[in-house]
Amino acid sequence: MGNIGSFLKNVVTEMRKVSWPKRKELTRYTVVVLSTVIFMALFFALIDTGISELFRWFLAL
Repeated sequence: MGNIGSFLKNVVTEMRKVSWPKRKELTRYTVVVLSTVIFMALFFALIDTGISELFRWFLAL
């Protein structure tokens, strides 16, 4: 049981050393991540639709 208490104490100590991003940085990072995810989702949806139509056209011959 002493090992768990020591572990949690060390976790708290290390978490105090962490350099957390400021609100402005966090907002910027969030916008970058969300815009990248949306762009990639649209890109792959477009590619998937194109490949599906190509297969439909090929199979209809």
